[in-house]
Amino acid sequence: MGAVTDSPGPEWKTLSERLESVGQSHLLRFADELDAAARRVLIGEVSGIDFEQIGRLWARSQQRPGVDGLAASDGTLSFDPPSTCLWEPDDRQLKEAGEAALRAGQVGVLLVAGGQGTRLGFPHPKGLFPLGPLSQRTLFQMLVDRIRAVRARYGASLPLWILTSRATDAATRVYFSRHDYLGLPAEDVIFFQQGSMPAVDARTGKVLLESKGHVALSPNGHGGVLAAWRDSGELHAAAERGVQTIFYGQVDNPLLPIADPALIGRHLLEQCDVTSLAVEKRSPDERVGLFVQTDGHIHVIEYSDLPDALAHARDPDGRLRYRSGSIAVHLFDRSFLERQAAEADALPYHAARKKVPYIDASGKRIEPEEPNAIKFERFIFDLLPHARRALVIDVPREETFAPVKNAEGAAADSPSTSRAAIVAQARRWLEAAGARVDPAALVEINPCWALDAEEVARRIEPGRVIATDTYFAP
Repeated sequence: MGAVTDSPGPEWKTLSERLESVGQSHLLRFADELDAAARRVLIGEVSGIDFEQIGRLWARSQQRPGVDGLAASDGTLSFDPPSTCLWEPDDRQLKEAGEAALRAGQVGVLLVAGGQGTRLGFPHPKGLFPLGPLSQRTLFQMLVDRIRAVRARYGASLPLWILTSRATDAATRVYFSRHDYLGLPAEDVIFFQQGSMPAVDARTGKVLLESKGHVALSPNGHGGVLAAWRDSGELHAAAERGVQTIFYGQVDNPLLPIADPALIGRHLLEQCDVTSLAVEKRSPDERVGLFVQTDGHIHVIEYSDLPDALAHARDPDGRLRYRSGSIAVHLFDRSFLERQAAEADALPYHAARKKVPYIDASGKRIEPEEPNAIKFERFIFDLLPHARRALVIDVPREETFAPVKNAEGAAADSPSTSRAAIVAQARRWLEAAGARVDPAALVEINPCWALDAEEVARRIEPGRVIATDTYFAP
């Protein structure tokens, strides 16, 4: 490390000694090339790292991951498929319970929007991606339109909390401000930012530099939402608003059944701490988390942690034995989140191998072609085993799950596959109402025109022919 100018002060010496003791002194290697302001930023980033924790996490990442906590005393994996129930969107008792909670202002929405669209090849927050097949509405707009429709139908306040990250926070706030909060009252759209964790070299455990003046920091996973919500004061604000049930979903899924009354009603009548939605896995290697059950507790394990023999195991009817795939949609009891928030930092970190650009010892920026680093993330589903009562509801994929995760051309979870699912849902609703839709016509329904198939049936005259591309909007 070169000589440091501008009298960096005693804190510099203390920090240098600390880094030397934990084998991370390379983080200040280029500090003498920075001006005073840039150096202060670097000092702040480095000083905020718990290097002892990073060391423990890296060491653990070199061992067998993921499912050790579900092993029996002999070391074999010990869990079963979860007990589940079906989504019953037309069940009167469930709907009435959910509708009552909505009308009473007891439901809020938490939207996870910390991801930058890197896998998608989109250099902006993913929520800004234009996905509407005909409308070109962004993901944010499509989800907010549903919130607006639910608010209008039930007179619900339905506040929206949006979890951002360091990479997406500013652009997300600007987008909502410039677009008049997409039709929602500004006071009902609340932003808060998740924390960060440094990425480390997978071979050595050394923290990577993103540039000469910045540590390679990444969002700490959707499990970071709990500590961020607590520390921002917004979890307390939810209680002050009278919110008792939180609908949680991710911004990349345009078919999110946000605040569906029957789902809310089931969650409330079953007195659940957590209710989670599941779809049947398409194949043993589909990349979704998997619900399992052991000792009466629900867990989610990563698809990559399930041994091949279990991943391919089938029931006598030919269906996968372990088939309940998580779509990252949950309903949480707010008081449960408050209890867990006191121990939010105890949620375990998961290690994920990723490609992370970095500055090498000569100061050259390296763009790796293969995973070179480990990112540490917390996952919200690790709350499930702590629930006094957790429920998994099987939902039809075609009505609830069409995520946008991969770049165009991918076999699944791409913009094209998601748009196709949006069109297919609109076509089903229209045809169920008695309309005839030309096979070549694209159709798209804005929830503010019709929130569900039942409302479509009230709006469409039976026998109507839809021969050209049509966007149904107010």
